[in-house]
Amino acid sequence: MYSSDTQIRVRYAETDQMGYVYHGNYAAYFEVCRTEAFRQLGISYKDLEAEGVGMPVGEIRTRFRRPARYDDLLTVRLLLKQPAEGSRVLFEYEIYNEARELLTEGHTLMVFVNMSTGRPVPIPPHIQQKLSGYFTDDEAGSPLTPPKAPSDAPAPAAFLKK
Repeated sequence: MYSSDTQIRVRYAETDQMGYVYHGNYAAYFEVCRTEAFRQLGISYKDLEAEGVGMPVGEIRTRFRRPARYDDLLTVRLLLKQPAEGSRVLFEYEIYNEARELLTEGHTLMVFVNMSTGRPVPIPPHIQQKLSGYFTDDEAGSPLTPPKAPSDAPAPAAFLKK
């Protein structure tokens, strides 16, 4: 398993009228964390695109447990719990506030594609090599499946202003 943390400070422009981070901004938070994690692994999106390979989002899920608010310092944690397989890689995310409360969970299923045709392509060998070192032989045979949705819903009181 691979894990990487990125910190993001919530800007005023990212909040809605209720003072919560607007839900659409979480996809951008996931992207920032994913890009930084790849950078830490020595993988460059810019170089990947120069090779003619893109990584569009094939699926995204976000589960809100508690709201993030203006000026919160968030820790966005990226988790690779399963090895990348075929043309896909599943990134899971957890977002915490400074009190270490879990605010948000989510995942993105990314697909490697030929940028000229838009068709899926195998994961480039240099990326597969960098990712595979984080998994045991038992994990290497795991199927790539999105995580199950948590069954415990947040209490509505979690979203009340403090």
